[in-house]
Amino acid sequence: MFRKILIANRGEIACRVMRTAHRMGLRTVAVYSDADREARHVRLADEARRIGPAAARESYLNAEAILAAARDTGAEAIHPGYGFLSENEDFAHACAKAGIVFIGPSPEAIAAMGDKSAAKSLMEKARVPLVPGYHGEKQDAAFLAKEAGRIGYPVLIKASAGGGGKGMRIVRAAGEFKAALEGAQREAKSAFGDERVLLERYLERPRHIEVQVFGDTQGNLVYLFERDCSVQRRHQKVLEEAPAPGMTQKRRNEMGEAALAAARAVNYVGAGTVEFIAESGTDHAGALSGPFYFMEMNTRLQVEHPVTEMITGLDLVEWQLRVAAGEPLPLAQDDLAIRGHAIEARVYAEDPARDFLPQTGRLAHLRFPADAADLRTDTGVEAGASITPYYDPMIAKLIAWGQDRRAALARLASALDEVEIAGLRTNVEFLARTVRSRAFAAAELDTGLIERSRAELFPARAPLADEFLAAAAYAELLAEEGAARERAAASEDPHSPWNRVDGWRLNQDSHHDLAFAEGDARHAATLHFRAAGMRLGIAGRDYALEGERLADGRLLVRLDGRATKARAVRDGRDWHLFIDGAHRRLTLHEELEGLDIDAGGGSLAAPMPGKVIAVMVKRGDKVQKGAPLLILEAMKMEHTIFAPGDGEVKEIHYAAGEQVPEGAELLRLE
Repeated sequence: MFRKILIANRGEIACRVMRTAHRMGLRTVAVYSDADREARHVRLADEARRIGPAAARESYLNAEAILAAARDTGAEAIHPGYGFLSENEDFAHACAKAGIVFIGPSPEAIAAMGDKSAAKSLMEKARVPLVPGYHGEKQDAAFLAKEAGRIGYPVLIKASAGGGGKGMRIVRAAGEFKAALEGAQREAKSAFGDERVLLERYLERPRHIEVQVFGDTQGNLVYLFERDCSVQRRHQKVLEEAPAPGMTQKRRNEMGEAALAAARAVNYVGAGTVEFIAESGTDHAGALSGPFYFMEMNTRLQVEHPVTEMITGLDLVEWQLRVAAGEPLPLAQDDLAIRGHAIEARVYAEDPARDFLPQTGRLAHLRFPADAADLRTDTGVEAGASITPYYDPMIAKLIAWGQDRRAALARLASALDEVEIAGLRTNVEFLARTVRSRAFAAAELDTGLIERSRAELFPARAPLADEFLAAAAYAELLAEEGAARERAAASEDPHSPWNRVDGWRLNQDSHHDLAFAEGDARHAATLHFRAAGMRLGIAGRDYALEGERLADGRLLVRLDGRATKARAVRDGRDWHLFIDGAHRRLTLHEELEGLDIDAGGGSLAAPMPGKVIAVMVKRGDKVQKGAPLLILEAMKMEHTIFAPGDGEVKEIHYAAGEQVPEGAELLRLE
């Protein structure tokens, strides 16, 4: 076994690999960019080396710098994690040339499966079922359009060189094909350095089911059952679970054997995942009955590997390390068994209400439920860290286990209610709604579940409950009391009534006026200090108010005797309130009349830092509401800026190829 390994990655997966390595007694080396100098994975490692500036291409994709760090620290092996160089055959070759073990498959296997078109041809020879489509080398736009017509609409355009939803477009009619192809090629070129695409028939309600495989250098291969990853947004996974609901043992065996056939075709060694799409049909007993087709093979550890670990009791990273060190697989196929059910939720810094637009900013507050036998949190960040535009905006993964799916669902829903994140928008409440949604609870799964359930998953924002205002008012009172005590201690007259915060006024009613804003909404609250106790006035309603701080830091607030537990987190002028899984942010203002509410206007601001890829209008153009104006690339994904209403383009401030900061005015409509 190795004595020291280097993890050529960052964030959650780097921390995950280190956890197992340290348990096995291995020393670890972290690498970091300038943006990650203070990152959690750097502090967890035994050693760390800088590999370049913040941009991934100059750091985490810098093979020479990573290999130099390995040589400098004496690391015997490199674990690539997922993403970055994990599926780069040139990097695997370079590791071998340098005498350093690449903890993954051979360069030849990576190359064979990395080219999606070539992989399809290989799978056809191995008799693995394929979706009808085109995966050849000819990439002429007119030819591809003709092939799309032959396959029949709707068709799916996919990047040949990668996955993760990048370079992927659904095309439902011939008239949409040209623009969709151009967008997919641009995104593929940016993400993978290769603009080639393949075409497939698009299945309207498919399930995304993948099989975990493992091989060793002795020629042994096993599959560790399946995962259902059907719940997706922007072609990227949101919830994953194992085993797949409705899976029969017969179908499991068929898919497992097909996955092993795919792995054997490339002499696979290490952890890999064979992804299939399956028709979502079920028989009268609810069992999965439709055909399944090979989609791709990921020659690395998957983001969602923890659900497999939870139902098998195995550590897949440990298996990776042992196989890479030349040991045989720890178990044979007949030794493997499924125990219970596990579901994973990916927590992202993104705004579901704005088409899951990635968010950047500082994590002012971060709190997860405690790990237990039935719950695990994998994260690479801590409170105070920043989510930057340079990398994937994942914050954490919550993985819940239960004796059956119903128990796992209940545990995950409860855990999501305990998550507290302040400082930027996240998908936590969206995840909780999805887990509790009728379709997901009933296991009516397919990749269109989110779109099909929009009314349930994207409800209108609920009015602000008085409990939130009460918690904010009480939290502000406690904060002012603390500040007043400090002022009093430093003053010449520490007992002066002017240092009190109970609203004391000379010859006047003792009260304290507070004004809060939530977006454009304004909220006033008045605290009255009476001999019989505090009263709280909100919009003409009058409550008896009591409160106390609990041992865990939360507030216990009583309105007319009704008790509510709330966490209140101060971030500048903002109060972040967490009550029963709901999060609201209230901004404190000295006077309600002072609130400056933005009325909008004709400018269109960049929702995040990025690069302008294309400008579809010119000055003087008249556009209608919903017309595409500009394409912005951020975090390797394209985001189209649409016209918010009818108007005329008066000014364009950025051209294609230019970088724009968050909030910059892109253009102006009149």
